[in-house]
Amino acid sequence: GGQPRNVQPFSDEDASIETMSHCSGFSDPASFTEDGPEVDEEATQEDLEYKLKGFIDLTLDKSAKTRQAALESLKSAFSSKILYEFIMERRMTLTDSIERCIKKGKSDEQCAAAGLACLLCVQMGSGIESEEIFKTLGPVLKKIVCDGTASVQARQACATCLGICCFIVTDDITELYSTMECLENIFTKAYQRDRDTNGVSSTHNTVLHVSALLAWTLLLTICPMNEVKKKIEMHLHKLPSLLSCDDLNMRIAAGETLALLFELARETDADFFYEDMELLTEKLRALATDGNKHRAKVDKRKQRSVFRDVLRAVEERDFPTEMVKFGPERMYIDCWVKKQTYDTFKEILGSGMQYHLQSNDFLRNVFELGPPVMLDAATLKTMKISRFERHLYNSAAFKARTKARSKCRDKRADVGEFF
Repeated sequence: GGQPRNVQPFSDEDASIETMSHCSGFSDPASFTEDGPEVDEEATQEDLEYKLKGFIDLTLDKSAKTRQAALESLKSAFSSKILYEFIMERRMTLTDSIERCIKKGKSDEQCAAAGLACLLCVQMGSGIESEEIFKTLGPVLKKIVCDGTASVQARQACATCLGICCFIVTDDITELYSTMECLENIFTKAYQRDRDTNGVSSTHNTVLHVSALLAWTLLLTICPMNEVKKKIEMHLHKLPSLLSCDDLNMRIAAGETLALLFELARETDADFFYEDMELLTEKLRALATDGNKHRAKVDKRKQRSVFRDVLRAVEERDFPTEMVKFGPERMYIDCWVKKQTYDTFKEILGSGMQYHLQSNDFLRNVFELGPPVMLDAATLKTMKISRFERHLYNSAAFKARTKARSKCRDKRADVGEFF
């Protein structure tokens, strides 16, 4: 028999039945099915694994389009489910496929392969098996990141992948420093942007510089304190120059990195003093109140929101605590280090982040959540909300919202007396 080319792409529907048996749908009552027939979970799992085996085979197909589709389908599956045992048996095959696609594929295929490599390490967690994967893929990723002839998108994806995989896997301090140096060599080119005349740090490369900076910042959070001090001394006076960049994402990445560096600096030294504090706060305040008409409203809103928080962090040592809900659990993000880590994994897991926070042992260890919370069938049933109850709740909320808005919009409320 030939390869199963007629396998349909993986979608969230393939995971829906099985994920209902876990805790992934608690935050959204609509994710539960109404009283329906019993589902054979074992058969569903076998069907899913059959599809995934087909996708793994298709990553070796002659057609680049087919390979890319297979990689994307595997990414979708890995982000929405925990497949540790299935992957464990096929980790070397998957690693070989990813390596081949990164080495020989074009831009889109390389991006998809790098994304799958991230998810592969997230699934495997920090262990010997993951170290073997990184030993194989690490040199390939570094080569693409440093290759000026490769597409910017591929280099950007590989830089992100390099940072995340190194964060998950490496216990070797030498490898950690080597990876950070590789990323530094990329984003520090943005420092010379104003003085550069040969196009090395042109706007075209800004997306690469942003990804390299964010990946480097993630790795800085797991460095020993003596290394953190060195990096702060090296970069804290140079990073403010990136706040003047034309690219919004670069300004935000530089701002959040500055906030994180100040947080780490004050942890290592309670009496930490920054010489150019007045000039820096002036820059941050200007970005937090930016009203330039040539910028899009959405961009201005996002920038002002981020830089208000950055300004508070730098000036007042304050962080606006955020709460993340997943199922019956709550997690508080109360510092820039935790925010940077959460944002990074949220970017690669997307809508699967809540599910992985509930079930992925590695992520739960990173965020100190303890072992996964196990709920029995009776508890699941009590949490189930009927369609009729949801309809009543939504109707009441809609009426209350309409009344509140009507009062604000009523012109008679603003009528005054004129003399």
